[in-house]
Amino acid sequence: MTEQSISLERLEETINVFGSFDENIRIIEGEMEVSVVSRDSMLKVSGENAENVMYAVKAIEALMSLSSRGEAINEQNVRYIIQLVRSGNESQISQLAGDVLCVTAKGRPIKAKTLGQKKYVEAIKKNVVTLGIGPAGTGKTYLAVAAAVAAFRAKEVNRIILTRPAVEAGERLGFLPGDLQSKVDPYLRPLYDALFDMLGAETYNKYLERGNIEVAPLAYMRGRTLDDSFIILDEAQNTSR
Repeated sequence: MTEQSISLERLEETINVFGSFDENIRIIEGEMEVSVVSRDSMLKVSGENAENVMYAVKAIEALMSLSSRGEAINEQNVRYIIQLVRSGNESQISQLAGDVLCVTAKGRPIKAKTLGQKKYVEAIKKNVVTLGIGPAGTGKTYLAVAAAVAAFRAKEVNRIILTRPAVEAGERLGFLPGDLQSKVDPYLRPLYDALFDMLGAETYNKYLERGNIEVAPLAYMRGRTLDDSFIILDEAQNTSR
C-alpha cells in the first residue's frame, strides 16, 4: 500500500475540486484505483499501485491549480486532466486557464477547454485562413463563432458571414415549406444556435436586419465582395473542389 499527502490551503478551492457530493474525486478514485480521504487540512491518497497514486496526486494538484485561477471544475476537466497526467503532459495544464475568448449573452465566459482548442483559437487569431478538422462535438463551429463575435465586438470586422453547403440527405430543398431562407435554415441551425447563445435573440435579429450578420448557403456566395468580414464556412468537407 502506497500513501501520499497533499496540503489543502484554501477551503473554496478544495470544495470546487471535490465537486458536489465529491463527484470529481470519485472519478479520480475510479480511474486511478486509489482512495482519497480528507483529514483536517490534508488530503491522503492511497492505493496498491504506487504509479497510480502518483498520477492521482498530480491530477488533484493540477485541478487545485486550475481552481485557484477561477476555473470551474467539472467531469470534462477532470477526465481531460487525468488523460494529460497519464501521458506525461501535466506541465501543459497551466495553459488551460487561458484568456476568455468571448462572453455569452447570459454572461458566461467562453474559453478553450483543451490544448487542441487553445491551438485552434490561436490559429484563428493569427491567420487569415484557418482550417479546423476534427470529430463532431469538439467545438470547431462554436469556437469559430465565438472568435467571430469577439472580432465583431472589437470592431476588427464589420460583418459576420456564416455559410455552409446545403447538401441534401435524400430529400430535396424544394420539399421544405417557405421561401429560400426557410428552406436553408435547417442546414444552418448549428450556426444559429451558437450565435443565439453569444448574442441573444434580440441582438442577433438587430444585426441580421442591419446586414452585420449574414447567413447563406455556399452556392450563393460566388462573386461576393468580402471586405472587413469574418467568414465561417461550416461543414466544408461537403464542398466540391
